[in-house]
Amino acid sequence: MASANPAVAEAAGQRDELAESLAELFNNVSLMVRGELQGTNNQLALLEKMNDRVAQEYSNYGDVAAGLRVFVEQLNEKNRGFDEYVSQIDAIDQQVTEFEAVVSMLDKHVALLEKKVKSAYHISSSAQ
Repeated sequence: MASANPAVAEAAGQRDELAESLAELFNNVSLMVRGELQGTNNQLALLEKMNDRVAQEYSNYGDVAAGLRVFVEQLNEKNRGFDEYVSQIDAIDQQVTEFEAVVSMLDKHVALLEKKVKSAYHISSSAQ
């Protein structure tokens, strides 16, 4: 039996060494998993902050867009106010075009009359 005791003691020593090695392995694996989880948590926290920042930026864009919409509506109202003036300007332009045509006709008629007067004056000067 004395010879059995050293074998048992040796087996118990190996079990203790194996138990310690396994405990250390589990401890190291646990630390590694905790580190991985902490890294993941840090990444998720960063992602959350980035999402909040982007949401805030898009919210600001929405405010700008709403302001622009109001500005465009005001410009459209002013533009509608000018429609009456634009139609008056178009009417005046049409009248000026017609007036220019009349003036051109009168200018041609005056030139013809001038020729006739010069011709008549020239004839009467030659006859004397």
